[in-house]
Amino acid sequence: MKQGITFELDKPRTLRYGINALAKIEDITGKNLMKLDLTNIGVKDLLAIVYAGLYHEDKTLTIEKVGDLIDEHSDLKQVAEKVGEALTLAFGDTKKVVKAGE
Repeated sequence: MKQGITFELDKPRTLRYGINALAKIEDITGKNLMKLDLTNIGVKDLLAIVYAGLYHEDKTLTIEKVGDLIDEHSDLKQVAEKVGEALTLAFGDTKKVVKAGE
């Protein structure tokens, strides 16, 4: 099982990007994940990436609910940093994976 990055939203939640989460990102965004430029993503893509990373632990989540959780309990900068850390874990220590939003 892939490791994840835990951070506080409404409760401790863990972003984890196994193969199913990565496929979910491609399904939602319509973009090839290997070609997705994490240094230049929009809010919709970031939201899709967060949703896909959290879905493994809570199948009742929706993209809208994840957006509400971020609005109520975090901010885009912190979320982008956590996404970057979790994607680095998923892909290993490579120079291609950088912190989202940088």
